[in-house]
Amino acid sequence: MSQQSEEIEAESWIGIVRQKVSTLRFGSVQIIVHEGRVTQVESTEKTRLPSEPHTFPARK
Repeated sequence: MSQQSEEIEAESWIGIVRQKVSTLRFGSVQIIVHEGRVTQVESTEKTRLPSEPHTFPARK
């Protein structure tokens, strides 16, 4: 693979990672590498619940 095509490939996955990170409020982005190449980018978004406990109506 030529230096130029490696740079284009790197820019591609870096752009994907930047996009995924910019859309997350809470979560993680995982980069999967296979034989020295980035083959997959995964993101997991978390939904944070309020830290204060809620009071629920009593059951009858």
